[in-house]
Amino acid sequence: MRLRTLLIIATLALGLAAPAQASEILARNAVKVKLQVNKSGQALINYRSKGREWHVLAWGAIDARESNRANLKRGQVKFKLDYSGGWKTYRKATWKTFKNRCRPYDGPKLDLLVAACKAPDGTYWVLQEWRRMLPNLGYKPWKGLQKAKELHLSHFSGDLAEIDAHVDWVFWGSRTYHHLFGHLTYRGKDVHGFSATRSGNPQDPYGRNVYLDVLNSAHGQGWKRENSFLAQRPDGTFCYGFYWHDPYAGYPKGPRRPPGQGDAYRLTVKGPGVTPLVRWNAEGLPDYNASNHEHAEHEQAKRKIENKLFAGAKHCQQR
Repeated sequence: MRLRTLLIIATLALGLAAPAQASEILARNAVKVKLQVNKSGQALINYRSKGREWHVLAWGAIDARESNRANLKRGQVKFKLDYSGGWKTYRKATWKTFKNRCRPYDGPKLDLLVAACKAPDGTYWVLQEWRRMLPNLGYKPWKGLQKAKELHLSHFSGDLAEIDAHVDWVFWGSRTYHHLFGHLTYRGKDVHGFSATRSGNPQDPYGRNVYLDVLNSAHGQGWKRENSFLAQRPDGTFCYGFYWHDPYAGYPKGPRRPPGQGDAYRLTVKGPGVTPLVRWNAEGLPDYNASNHEHAEHEQAKRKIENKLFAGAKHCQQR
């Protein structure tokens, strides 16, 4: 058995991500949400939040630029947003006379969906809702922002980002732990950023965090946030071992948190640029049994994938 060196970066301050990424997050705890798109390619999103009605115009971005140095200098695509309903842009309340031309959505299946439609030019506008800020390690939220439901806006014309992930085991001396690894791509290209904080918070608009939830674990019944980590540079790969963890800085004091493997897993990622949120789901594995041939075969098959995926990488290597 071999020790695998895993780079495990817990993201603690995800709400402080680079400002350009926040263009996807339209609002928090929004209700009575309505999406419209006119023939000029502008979207109007009506909703209620913070005790008042909002009428937001959005335009000027679609899909995403590839993660490379040339595009880093150009910047990632991002929306132009007018939260005044048109007054700041046109000096009038455009939302009152906005003519919806959006047709029923017929695009790829989407998770976390609130509203979606097909614009006159054939592109898709989407609103999704997600509790991104849940604390790691299965903790119950103790701050208001951690409970917030974020309303994400996207605009795309083709394929979505893809999460290719796998579950197996990792061996550490005489101990065996559950393990997850994978790869984030968009239109066949790796998705990653170029700079991040030590806690794994992206510092440019190309970086993406992967959020891992577990079902029925040592943290309790139901879905819990186990952890969150970077899609690594330069290949968009990631890995995570279900180990014991000390509470992170700023978390409630208490004993070490137990390994959080569960009955099932889901990974959620904000698509690059202004593309939709994407999600991956899989069933969990039983504890490893060395005398079980199916377990051994499963591990050997996953190890081949892992060795190929992380060949030459500085993270997630075996030794």
